[in-house]
Amino acid sequence: MHVITTQGELEAAVKTLEQSDFVTVDTEFIRETTFWPILCLIQMAAPGVTALVDPLAPGLDLKPFFALMANEKVEKVFHAARQDIEIIVHLGDLMPNPVFDTQVAAMVCGFGDSVSYDQLVQKITGARLDKSSRFTDWKYRPLSQKQLEYALADVTHLIDVYKHLKAELDRENRAHWLNEEMRVLTSRETYDPHPDDAWKRLKMRLRKPQELAIVQAVAAWREREARERDVPRGRILKDDAIYEIAQQAPRDAEALARLRSTPKGWDRSSSAAALLAVVNAALSIPKEQMPKLPKQFQPPEGSNAAAELLKVLLRLIAEKEGVATKVLASSDDIDQIAAQGEAADVPALHGWRRAVFGDQALRLVRGDIAIRFDNRRISVFDVKP
Repeated sequence: MHVITTQGELEAAVKTLEQSDFVTVDTEFIRETTFWPILCLIQMAAPGVTALVDPLAPGLDLKPFFALMANEKVEKVFHAARQDIEIIVHLGDLMPNPVFDTQVAAMVCGFGDSVSYDQLVQKITGARLDKSSRFTDWKYRPLSQKQLEYALADVTHLIDVYKHLKAELDRENRAHWLNEEMRVLTSRETYDPHPDDAWKRLKMRLRKPQELAIVQAVAAWREREARERDVPRGRILKDDAIYEIAQQAPRDAEALARLRSTPKGWDRSSSAAALLAVVNAALSIPKEQMPKLPKQFQPPEGSNAAAELLKVLLRLIAEKEGVATKVLASSDDIDQIAAQGEAADVPALHGWRRAVFGDQALRLVRGDIAIRFDNRRISVFDVKP
């Protein structure tokens, strides 16, 4: 099985692929020891043509590949596209456009929540994929025949999956549903968050504004360090350590050494000195300028039962429309609607989701409709004034 390793071969392959209305794309990469993923293989296919590209080949310039990703005349088809797009954004400094994610499309078409690629292929084409090469070392050369066959299958079967889902979306007039999702997926902010927002990734229960100030400062410092040194965030500082630092607020190396979550002797390193400078800067913020703790949503009494009724309605509508419940509303959407009604600012009350589910959810909250058992089936009915 041929792998492209020269500039001429890559340019020729891209020239052929760009003649198609769409191209299926997948990547193999590793990122266990780095912040940014290391791109190890690119797979592409269109009707009648396939291409395996070795981005690690000496002297190979991926500019033709990135030009194809930016070509608005060719739709780029991925399955679970987020990590593939992250690589393209980082290495090519561009956002692929237009994009079609078959995982999202499958949810819109009723294949369940976050369906895997091999499950989707089997359901649509009947083919069973060999996934035994999924976690192999893609950086090691030469790649085996088995690895290449596995990699190519990730884009060749995707052609039939894409055609099936696209036809289903057109038939059900739901293409605009997918377009809304793709706008989020292809937003630059999705892949290049500011380091000052890194604290939002952390799941921590903070009690005081001072703790939040330290968490924000330390998380931003860690993010910048990890990016600059190209190592995983945890190699710089573990999440648990950030929480303990926020609670204990160490001002010097001696206090830092007493923490349980930092490695022994780390307090004497240059990284620890930089960290302490960040912590002390956060502690010096005037009290009136300290960040405010995010408000924790507290559902009012009785709204939990209302949320359970809304979940029943959600499932009924999802089954009727043939879509995954996750596409229509999240658990947080349900809780917010149950507690706040029309005032809830959640995705389920915007765009096509509102037309399909949100308006009905609000009618249930207002008491305009109700749910009952009808001949051993659950049904929705109007409540007469």
